[in-house]
This record gives sequence, structure tokens and C-alpha cells, in this order.
Amino acid sequence: MRGIIPNTRSLLRFAPQFPKNRLGLILALCFLPAAVFGRGGTETPEKIVHNSEWRLCVTAFDMSALPENRRIVGEVMTRSLLDAVNAVDRRIRVSREYAYYEGYAWSQARMAAARALAARQEERDLLIYRGEPEWRYRRSLKTIDEAIVKLKEDLAKVEAEAPLVAREPVFQFTEGNTTGTFPAPPGPGGEYRFCQGQKADGFLSGEIIEFHSRLYITIRLYTLYTQSFVYEDDIIFSPDDIQSAVDEIAGRLVAILTGSSPALIAIRAEPEDTLVLINRTFAGRGEIAPREHPPGTVTVSLSAEGHAPQAVETELLPGETTEIEASLRPLELAQVDIDIPGKTGALVYRGAMYVGEAPLTLRLPVNQFDYVHVETPGLETGRMVFRTPNVRDERISLSLKTNISPPAGQKRVDRARRQYYWAWGATWIAGAAAWMSYGLFTTHNDALKTGDILLGKWNDEFYNQTVDWYNISNVSLYVLGAVAAYDIFQLIRYMYISGRDAAPIKR
Repeated sequence: MRGIIPNTRSLLRFAPQFPKNRLGLILALCFLPAAVFGRGGTETPEKIVHNSEWRLCVTAFDMSALPENRRIVGEVMTRSLLDAVNAVDRRIRVSREYAYYEGYAWSQARMAAARALAARQEERDLLIYRGEPEWRYRRSLKTIDEAIVKLKEDLAKVEAEAPLVAREPVFQFTEGNTTGTFPAPPGPGGEYRFCQGQKADGFLSGEIIEFHSRLYITIRLYTLYTQSFVYEDDIIFSPDDIQSAVDEIAGRLVAILTGSSPALIAIRAEPEDTLVLINRTFAGRGEIAPREHPPGTVTVSLSAEGHAPQAVETELLPGETTEIEASLRPLELAQVDIDIPGKTGALVYRGAMYVGEAPLTLRLPVNQFDYVHVETPGLETGRMVFRTPNVRDERISLSLKTNISPPAGQKRVDRARRQYYWAWGATWIAGAAAWMSYGLFTTHNDALKTGDILLGKWNDEFYNQTVDWYNISNVSLYVLGAVAAYDIFQLIRYMYISGRDAAPIKR
């Protein structure tokens, strides 16, 4: 203890003071790299939709009648057919099918509500045999009676209101099919139990046999709601025409699986040698006669040499014919001169396609972005992104700079990314240390000002601890500032290294 106890005002003058804005500075440095999260909203309960999926089980096709050398063709046919069916997204339920699933869901809901009510009533009947005190018996009886009233209301509500069944369920294969398992088809009379066992709404079976050096395939579709085969189709084809056979039989099968009639699409394109693709599948050249296609959105891609490609997206409606007419526009070309000053014999690539040696003149479509890449005999590389001229036959010149690429490649980017992550983590640790040291200092400082002073006491050890925490707080703040600056440096370095190999853009 000191010989003279200083007054409060003089003591506060000697006590360490912490800047008022220091806490705000720590918070800003700590939460600078943090992400911003959006607020969630309150969800409104929705009515339960039953049977929102329609599952198909594809059984193993019977190929026992095929010779060994033909079975591989049969397997290819089966896989191609499955890939085509996999394009089905949803199924439209007709009235009969909807009524079947509605009745099934209604029956299940009534059964569940009735079982819950019966269980409560049985619990009420057995309540007297528990031997509980009268006050507890009456309380339990009241609780069960209230629950029985509620369950009766629920049962009445279920009986009065039909459940909601999805009218356009999502089409899916069974879990076994998705993992590559195709069970053997059921025998006659076991179709319904087979669907229940596979948890499927229907199954597809087929048989492939050889017929005079050709292949003959028969497929049959069984549905649970009709409890019968609703579709049967067959086709004969040569092994070289597998794709055409798949397209023909898949179009009719997909129409059945989607619950709608097939659509027709006809295409007339100019020039006559225009390549026509429907959903990335070759359809022909020039004029395409009306052909069946599953309803839905399709993309028709048209391309011809010397003409601008064109893509047409349209909606095909069940039972209707959609006609598409298109005339491709001839390309307007401009000239682009490519040169590497001081270098000869450099290989020039447009994208990934080799186009010649520099100096080189390319004729490219006007007003579009393009990309060139060059490699010199000395293993130097250069690249550039540019826009071609806006006017036909206009000429621009590109002068590319080349240099030797860093040998480390992607490892440089990985190393810079790791260093930035370490710096980012160190910033958080330093921020937490600065926050805790500041909290300990303020706690000591407040106790020093309001505790010992009011009691007229002076504790040298406690005062020295307060000064120590003040110094530690200052040091931790300086460390936080240094680590945050290092973090920013590593971020800038990482962004520079990751974008160093990016191709320059000609303005």
C-alpha cells in the first residue's frame, strides 16, 4: 500500500486509457472476410400432395433365343432404348389413373385416422385398470377424451375431403434400375405382386429374337392402375439400323409413358445441304418430312458451310404438327492479320484448331469474339481474345507478345491459394486474441476505477495487471493490423497469379 491514497480524479489520470474507437476497429478487421447471409422467411404450410412420383421398372429383356454373336447387339438395343426413355420428365395422369391413386390415398388416410382413433378408445377402456388415484384417473380421462374428440374430427375431415394427388408426377426408374439391376419379368398372374414388390407403378418387359438375319423386338408395358398390359409394340430391323429402330419405337413408347399422344415435327431449311439436328440428334439435311417426336420442348440446330448457324427452340404439342422454316444467312467475313514481331514459324491455333503459321491472315465472321493461341519454335506462347471488325472485308492486325510459360503450372495457383487461406485464418485468430485481451483490460480497468477507488484502497499488483493487459491489448492490435495487411497482400497475390495466364483482350 502507498503512504498517501490519491484522490479519485488523480488516480484516473494515471490509469491506462483505451481509445473509444478501438473496439470498432477490431470488429471491422475481424469481420472483413466474412460472408453475408440472407434472412430466412416463415414458411406457410401446404397441403400434402400424394403419389408425386411415377416409377417404372425395366425388366431384363429375354434374349435367350439369340445366337451368342447377336446378344451384344441386343444389349446395345436395350441400353439405347432405356436412354431414350430416360428423357421423359413427367407423366400426365388421365382421369382413370387419377381416380385409382386418389382412392388408394383416401383409403390409406382413412385407415390411419381410424387406427389412431381406435387406439385412443382402447386406451380409455383400459384406463380404469391402471389403479391410479382418483384425481389422476380423472385428469387422464379428461386428456384422453379431448384427444378422442380431436381424432373423431380428423377422421370426419378425412372422410369428407379427398386427398390431393399429383396430376403430373415426376417420372423415375426404380432404385434397382438406377444402379444397373434389371430383374427377371414376372410370370403370368404375378404382375400385380411384382409391381408392389418393386415399388413401381408399372414395368416394361421385352423379347428380342432373330428373324431371317434380322432382329425382331417386342416390348410390353404393364401399369398398376389398370392391372393389365396397356401397350405392346414390335419392330424388325437390321443390326446396322439400331439407331433408327430405337428412335421409332422410343417415340411411341415415350408418348405412352408421358400419358399423351406423340407430336409431329417437319423442317424445311435452306440451303439444301443444311445439317439438321433435333436435340443434338441427326435428323437429316435440308427438308425433313413430318416425323413423330415426344411432346415437349425441342431445340432444332441448323448449320451449313459459309452460313451463320441458327438454333430454333419450340414446343411440340401432343397430336399436333409443328412446321419450322428457316433460311440461313450467309456469313460476312472480315480479315484478321496475325503477326509475332521478331518471331517466325510460330504455330497459330484458333481455339484448339491449328490454322497455320505466323504471319497469317484469317477470314473470320464479322462482329464476334474470337481467340487465338500461338506457339513459337522456342517454346514461347502467346494468346489473345479479340473482336472481329464490324464491317465486311475490313482488316485488323494483331501483334502478339510471347513469353515462356512458368513450368510449375497449376501448382503456383494452388500454393498461392493455400497461403491466402493461412493468412485469412491467422487474421481471425489475431482478431480473437485482440478481442479477448481488450475485454480483460476493460474488465480490470473498470474494476480499478469503480472498485478499489471507492473503497479507498490501492492494490499495486492489480494496478500492474491492468497495465500489463493494456500493453498486451496494444500489442495484439498491432499484430492484428500486421496480419490483416498480410492477408490483403496474399489476396492480391493470389488474384494476380490465378489470372496471370489469362489471355489479354484487344480493345
